[in-house]
Amino acid sequence: MNILFIGDIVGSPGRNALKEYLPKLKSKYRPDITIVNSENAASGKGLTRKIYHEIHEAGADLLTMGNHTWDKKEIFEFIDDVPDLIRPANFPDGNPGKGYIIKKVGNKKIGIINAQGRTFMPPIDCPFRKLDEIVEEVKQETPFIFVDFHAEATSEKLAVGWYLDGKVSAVVGTHTHVQTADERILPNGTAYITDVGMTGPYDGILGMDRDVIIQRFLTNLPARFEVTTGREQCNGVVIQLDNQTGRATKISRISINEDRPFFD
Repeated sequence: MNILFIGDIVGSPGRNALKEYLPKLKSKYRPDITIVNSENAASGKGLTRKIYHEIHEAGADLLTMGNHTWDKKEIFEFIDDVPDLIRPANFPDGNPGKGYIIKKVGNKKIGIINAQGRTFMPPIDCPFRKLDEIVEEVKQETPFIFVDFHAEATSEKLAVGWYLDGKVSAVVGTHTHVQTADERILPNGTAYITDVGMTGPYDGILGMDRDVIIQRFLTNLPARFEVTTGREQCNGVVIQLDNQTGRATKISRISINEDRPFFD
C-alpha cells in the first residue's frame, strides 16, 4: 500500500500549489490513499466547507486538522456531516467531529488517526493514552495505521514516534511548517518524520508575511499575521507499506519549490 501525505496547506497559495502538484504527484507515485493536513487552509487558520470540497476536488481522500480546527466557526456546521475529515482525537470529550477513521482502500482497510501534542500547545487530553486506546481499536480491523501527530516540540514528536514503533505503520509530524530531514523506518517497522513541512508560500515565515513577523521580533508589539503571496512550495511524504504486515518499507520526502523543481 502506498500513502501520499501532503503537509499543512497554508491559505490560497497552499491550495494553488496543491492543485498544481497533487495530480502530478499522484501520477508519479500512484498512491492508494492521499491524505492532506488542512488546518491552515482558510486564510492561514481553519477550514471552511467550500475549501473542504476544494481540497477534495484537488485529489485528497482524507483531510486532517490540528490546533486551528475551530478557528473558522463555520466548521461547526459541517464537521459532523462530512465523511472524510478528522480533527485531533485527544480534544476533550464533547468536541464535535471525530479523531480517526477507518477507510476502505481497494480490498484493504486503513486507519487514519489525528492527534495533537501538549508541549507549548493548549492543555488537552494525553495524546499517548488516547493513541493507545484508538490503536487497539483499529488493530481489530486492520494492521495499516497512519498517524498525523500535530505538535510543536520535536521531543514530543520523537517520543510519540518511538512509543508507537511497531504498533502503527507511520507517524508523521505536522504543525511547525519546516520540513525536517530525519525520515526513517524505526526498528520495529514504523515510518517516521518529525515534520512533513507545509504547502504554500515559499518566501514567507511559516507561510506568513515575513516583514510583519520580523517587526514583531524586533519590537515585541502585537501584529496581525497575514498569509503572504509570491513563490509557492509543496511538501509531503510518500510511504510504502508491506501489503501483509502493514509495516513500512520505505519513506521518501517530497519537497517541490523553485529551487527544487518537480520532475516526473
